[in-house]
Formats: sequence, structure tokens, C-alpha cells
Amino acid sequence: MKAAPFDYLRADSLEQALHELARHGGDAKLIAGGQSLVPMMAMRLARPSVLVDIHRLAELRGWQVAGDAVRLRAASRQCEVEADAGLAGAVPLLRAALRWVGHQQTRNRGTVGGSLVHADPAAELPLAAAVLQARLHLRSERTERCVDAADFALGPMFTTLADDECLVAIDWPTWSVGEGEVLRCEFDETAIRHGDFAMASVAVQLVLDASGVCRRAAIGLGGVDATPLAFPDLAAQLHGRRIDASSAAEVAQAAAARCQPGSDMHADAEYRRHLGAALLQRALLRAAGEPVAGAAF
Repeated sequence: MKAAPFDYLRADSLEQALHELARHGGDAKLIAGGQSLVPMMAMRLARPSVLVDIHRLAELRGWQVAGDAVRLRAASRQCEVEADAGLAGAVPLLRAALRWVGHQQTRNRGTVGGSLVHADPAAELPLAAAVLQARLHLRSERTERCVDAADFALGPMFTTLADDECLVAIDWPTWSVGEGEVLRCEFDETAIRHGDFAMASVAVQLVLDASGVCRRAAIGLGGVDATPLAFPDLAAQLHGRRIDASSAAEVAQAAAARCQPGSDMHADAEYRRHLGAALLQRALLRAAGEPVAGAAF
């Protein structure tokens, strides 16, 4: 299929882009990388009458340290973020997640903010944002506001973003480590083929002390509910414990029990729930440096 007719405008500034959104309301859409919006337009699942191109706006690209977080501007290319060693050192889970996003060709054009706004429940970056408790900065002509990643996605491809708002930046929290401590993260998923939509995905980040005891943890599952799921209360149960096959299975099974996955031609709900538990247990063991052979799944 082909996209429905639309007008195209290349914005010269963020202010101009916001003005066009306010002017056209829900009839206008922002485009940066186009890796999510263009396919939807081709299938006529999205029919904007005006496209406002923001991909050349320097003010929406790049990153900087802001207190205990990295502020990443929304139109930063996924490939640029993935390749930046400084950013990977500050937020390692971000690079770990990006390696699973589509293929190199899509990451060359796709943006971090575009993936978050698209809000696919099986997408990798929304899961990483939820697990790390990222904060999203939204702007319109009339106001600015900040939203927790966990509150941003309301359902599949449905967010709290208003028609006249633009996601301008994301604050990714950085984790400090004490003497003798180490920060480790794991991101994994299962799909029919690499680059396809995940049937289930998992994100884990841990701080371990010199004896291997967990001092801080964050865990989450994607593709197994209408939005990515983070489990801070279950992660807190790992604090002060060594993570082994038993404790990892306990947390993984509790997380999977909270999921409400759908069924399709590739996998039914029960299989996705089982898969999520298996991936989470294995990711916890890998992050903790424990043998995965001891996993119960």
C-alpha cells in the first residue's frame, strides 16, 4: 500500500515545529528517523495530513550529564548512541538494549525518542526506560512537563503525549558504585528472527559488592503485556542476597505471574509468560556471574 496524501514541512527550529503541531493539532505528526511512522503510513494505520520533519534540529540531538542522570536529546540517532563509549559507560543498559533494536540499517536512521513515542510493548528502548525509571521531557507551545517512563505508555502504541507536544529529551539515571562494587547489566529477548518483534524480552541491571552480594537491582519484562513492565518491589527482594538459581527463579516466577500477555500465531499467552520467566531467571544469573546451567526453566 501507499501512504495517504500529506503535506511535508521541514522545521528550522523546535519552536517552529511546536507551532505547526499547535496549528494542525492531531492532523500533524513529527518525523525524525521515520522507522516507525513511515511503515504505519504505508499501511494507512496512520494518516497525518502534515508531516513536520525535525531530524536536522541540532537542539534535539546529543547528550550531556545532568546531575545523577544522562540527558539524551530525543532525536539522537540510535546508531550514534550505540557507538558512544562514554554514554555506554554511563548507562550500559541503553547500549545493551540498542543491540537488539531492528537491524543496523534501521538504527542508522531510527531515533531514541521515536522508539519511545511509538510505544510498541515489544520494543527494547521503552523497556530499558521503564526499568531504569527514566524521565521524559515533553514540550508544547503552551507548556513543559516531565513524565516518568512507567507512566508514559498507556497501552500498545498509545501514550500520554498530547497532539501538540514533542518529546525533547530523556533523563537516563546513572548508577554510582562504591569501592569494590561492580555494575552489571543484561538484555535479552526471543524472536522468530533477530530484528523481529520480541515474543518476550528482559532487562536487568545489578550492583554487586566484592563478595557477590546484590546491593541494588532493577528488572523488567517486555512483550508480555500491553506496556513494558518494571518490578521495583521484586528487585528490592534481591538486595542483600547472593543471586543463585533459587532466588532468581523465585523473582522470575513472581514477575511472570503479574504479566497478561496476548496470543498470536507465534506464541500463546502461557508460552509468553513461561518465556518471560525463563529469560528473566537466566538474565539475573548471567548478570550475577552465576552458571545459567542451574536455571530451573
